[in-house]
Amino acid sequence: MSGITKVALAYSGGLDTSVILKWLADTYHCEVVTFTADLGQKEDLSHIRGKAESLGVREIYVDDLREEFVRDYVFPMFRANAIYEGEYLLGTSIARPLIAKRLADIARETGCQAIAHGATGKGNDQVRFELGVAALTPDVRIIAPWREWDLNSRERLLAYAAEHGIEIEKKKGGGSPYSMDANALHISYEGGGLEDPDWTPEEDMWRWTVSPEAAPDAAEIITIDFESGDPVALNGQTLSPYALLDALNVLGGRHGIGRQDLVENRYVGIKSRGCYETPGGTILLRAHRAIESLTLDREAAHLKDELMPRYAELIYNGYWWSPEREMLQAAIDASQRNVRGRVRVKLYKGNVIIEGRSSSASLFDAKLSTFEDDEGAYNQKDAEGFIRLNALRLRATAQRDR
Repeated sequence: MSGITKVALAYSGGLDTSVILKWLADTYHCEVVTFTADLGQKEDLSHIRGKAESLGVREIYVDDLREEFVRDYVFPMFRANAIYEGEYLLGTSIARPLIAKRLADIARETGCQAIAHGATGKGNDQVRFELGVAALTPDVRIIAPWREWDLNSRERLLAYAAEHGIEIEKKKGGGSPYSMDANALHISYEGGGLEDPDWTPEEDMWRWTVSPEAAPDAAEIITIDFESGDPVALNGQTLSPYALLDALNVLGGRHGIGRQDLVENRYVGIKSRGCYETPGGTILLRAHRAIESLTLDREAAHLKDELMPRYAELIYNGYWWSPEREMLQAAIDASQRNVRGRVRVKLYKGNVIIEGRSSSASLFDAKLSTFEDDEGAYNQKDAEGFIRLNALRLRATAQRDR
């Protein structure tokens, strides 16, 4: 690409992006600006600035985006009860739009002509990053080294790092054999033995949760308060979005909640096996559906459930910044105006059990639903005409087919 003198790089400080940083400078003869996001992954990022400086970077961004991530991305997604392919809570997918947004901001602020990322040519993340950048900064070009270079193995990356004097930290015990991604919502594991979908991962792979068998024998009861569809308090204590999700992760992890092992369909057409830990999100999903069951009109609730798979697919495939996602979000948010109240939840050995729910906006009418005397609130004879009218088409079809 000609005319590129400055590139904004999504930088983690690990092997891949450290090599990419040097490779960009040598290949494009450009200045590199680095951006590292703290999304609640619980990693020590204090070394990032020094490492980037040692590689000749002058403009270094290390941003704490934890509250923005949970407030403006995770919570809006949970208002929709979004799940991809019936299982995946979209922990990696929902982080990419914010990273793309901040990269786009930095590219504008620093006068970069291009944005670079370390996503491979086989995965979903390349699509998510690049669709986001296209929507937010359409004139900025994209550099995806994994689609250009021949450093397509860990051994070649290490050899390149050694040749160019790039220091790579050795992790204690040799590090994890898995490719991992973490943020405030989840941690994921791919690669290694997981590439055999019939292989059972070792117990020591899991980092956030104990196994259900090792969870406490005593259940724990918690309460979650909701306002306009978002959780606002845990056990009666008002918390910020990130603090609330972080606390739920601790609670869920202690009780063995939120482990998933699934094979999913990537947008690029490849089936991929991954394992995920989403303890807080698993609790939130159950609690949110519980408060919705009390406060949402039947048809609104059913329409939301029909829209949800499409909404989840948009997020998974990288269309957070698309007009159709924003249109769906407006409808979902409108449905949440009266979704408020308190849900009581039992956590026990991998299970999230709803114990009760209450709301000042409840649509539940005990007089209508009771099996006892309803004092005339409901005339049961009305059901006869209702059934007769709804049976008309069934009778007509049966008579025809007879």
